[in-house]
Amino acid sequence: MDRQRIDKWLWHARVVRTRADAAALVAAGHVRINGRRVDAPGRVVRPGDVLTVALDRAVRVLKVVAFAERRGSADDARVLSETLEPARSPERVRGEEA
Repeated sequence: MDRQRIDKWLWHARVVRTRADAAALVAAGHVRINGRRVDAPGRVVRPGDVLTVALDRAVRVLKVVAFAERRGSADDARVLSETLEPARSPERVRGEEA
């Protein structure tokens, strides 16, 4: 497999709890692929793509490393991505801009 839908990958990588949550996150414009905002849950990601995901309490920057056929354990999910930056809270990000 050389590509996968963004909503499915976010769910398999355990960034969100459900695939519906992943689709809603993308549709709301809270996900960027290689710096470009995406709003279509069907958009595909490929190995090497860098995702910026704005969650409720943190911004995560992840590099897509692999794909999964199904959602597995947390250990299985760890091999799907590489964290490029530590998670930061929105308050900390706002504080750095000042």
